[in-house]
Amino acid sequence: MVALGEVGIILSREVSRLSRTDTDWCRLLEVCQVFATLIADTEQVYDLNLVDDQLMLGIKGTLSVVELHTLRLRMQAGREAKACRGELLMLLPPGYVVTGRGKVEKDPDLRVQEAIGIVFTTFDRLGSIRQTYLWFREQEIELPVNKPGEQAMYLLWQLPTYAFTKDVLQNPYYAGAYVWGRRQVQKRVEGAQVRKRNSKILQPEECRVFIKDHHEGYIDWSRFEENRIRMRNNVLNLGGDESVGPARDGQGLLAGVLRCGRCGRKLHVRYWGKSGTAARYLCKGDFLAGGSYCLGFGGSTVDKRFSAELLAVISPLGIQASIIAMENDRDRSDEKQAALRRQLEEAEYEQRRAWEQYNEVDPRNRLVAAELERRWNEKLNTVEDLKVRLLAATQDEQQLTAEQSKTLFELGNDFSGVWDSGHCPVVMKKRMIRTVIEEVIVNLEEESNTLQFIIHWKGGSHTQFRMPKPVSGVGKKTAQEDLQIIGEMSGRYGDDEIARVLNKLGRSTAKGKRWSRQRVTTTRNRYAITGCERRNPDSEILSLGAAAQYCDVSQTSIKRLVAAGLLEKKQIAPWAPWEILRTDLDAVPIRRIVDKLKSTGKLDLEGNDLTVQQSLFQS
Repeated sequence: MVALGEVGIILSREVSRLSRTDTDWCRLLEVCQVFATLIADTEQVYDLNLVDDQLMLGIKGTLSVVELHTLRLRMQAGREAKACRGELLMLLPPGYVVTGRGKVEKDPDLRVQEAIGIVFTTFDRLGSIRQTYLWFREQEIELPVNKPGEQAMYLLWQLPTYAFTKDVLQNPYYAGAYVWGRRQVQKRVEGAQVRKRNSKILQPEECRVFIKDHHEGYIDWSRFEENRIRMRNNVLNLGGDESVGPARDGQGLLAGVLRCGRCGRKLHVRYWGKSGTAARYLCKGDFLAGGSYCLGFGGSTVDKRFSAELLAVISPLGIQASIIAMENDRDRSDEKQAALRRQLEEAEYEQRRAWEQYNEVDPRNRLVAAELERRWNEKLNTVEDLKVRLLAATQDEQQLTAEQSKTLFELGNDFSGVWDSGHCPVVMKKRMIRTVIEEVIVNLEEESNTLQFIIHWKGGSHTQFRMPKPVSGVGKKTAQEDLQIIGEMSGRYGDDEIARVLNKLGRSTAKGKRWSRQRVTTTRNRYAITGCERRNPDSEILSLGAAAQYCDVSQTSIKRLVAAGLLEKKQIAPWAPWEILRTDLDAVPIRRIVDKLKSTGKLDLEGNDLTVQQSLFQS
């Protein structure tokens, strides 16, 4: 309005109210000076065209900005001081409420407490955020979620999302710890504007305020740290943590727990073979920098030897594990039924409340009565659905019979048989290993070619064992006949031609596979047989095709010359290329026969003079 010339004077009780920032204040003064607009407060009138008035307004504006900045800093300092005492309670996560005395306590609603508790017990059993989330979705168990209302936040029961499940498991508030400043505000200049954005969530120990045992937690701090380690190990981040992450279906049992005793790096697992199931453990060393692998060995033999050491320790605990398995089976069923019962109790309460509201309304007020009746019917349907689900969960509960309990105890006695059985999945074996073992340090003794393993058990105990380093292909050697053919042909023929001959003869590699150029090359290198990957032709020795081309005749003619004994050929092995000397082809008898063949079109293998032979037809 000032720039449009519509304002003659600006009246204000205090000029500092117009100067929230230096930029806006200076801009206003500049525009008022151009359009001769006056500024007045309770003390005097200022004309911006006068230098004294302009100076006075500038000083007042600067003092106002400084005052606002000082007030903001004082408020922020007071807020931080309150947070350092653990008294700054903004939005509490579901499961907690603030009492009238400003103390944080668990939500008095038992359904809320039990629902939050099920999240942690399910994660303990499944060991994965995603699997925990999927379990709640499959069982259709709802969790309490904070939702903004018109005046304040309220709890809403709904099926959890993955983000909510992850936040509950990673929030230290549920472990009884108070944290403030989990996200820091960062400023960036994008284009000509300064934009603010929140950083990633910090670890509790890195936050600006961290107070343990601030309130009653759903889990203790040690359990929270164990969960945090499990979640960190479940993340595939090969750039930061060289572990392979969560337990998966690969055959390498020690994936993620092996550590190199030379350089301290975690060993990776690589899968080889035609089906990609043969595990091999590798420490990359300085390979990525142009060096070599620090350590590497086959996984099958090592896994068997390690399994024997593991079973020797945990087999005596088999019966106890059987008892715990039966108890866990009952607990899982009880958790689901308890959650449904709490949900049914709350639904019945809401149904009774809806009935009371409907019963108290004046029947003549049909608009209100119809709406209340609809709400009552919805609550009735919800109650009936929950009763059906609870009945189905009760019927689905499979109590172990006496025979099944006996079988489970027998499996506990024969734990090694269960471990070696094909019905025991690899993922479960890996989870069991990671449950009882912290990590395994492996080192190689070069002189004796022996692997030394040091097992760090959970709880601080250490054991060790030694074994010879597995040799690739032990007990499988290339047949001597194959080596003889490769040795005789490698001087003149390429590896691809040698592989063709071996396959024609029905030969196979030491592992029962077809020969290929690469496999012939690998075999030559292993047995120190000199040769070349591609054929090295000799101008004086010709094959069947080359001999026919040299004489400008068909291959059948060359074969008939060889069969008649007039031309000599050599062959290292059946199906190997023929070897015919160029000098034999240039011999006078062979050249005479070839010339006669070209002139008459007939091959004379006995040397007869065809010119004196009588014709069959008389002219």
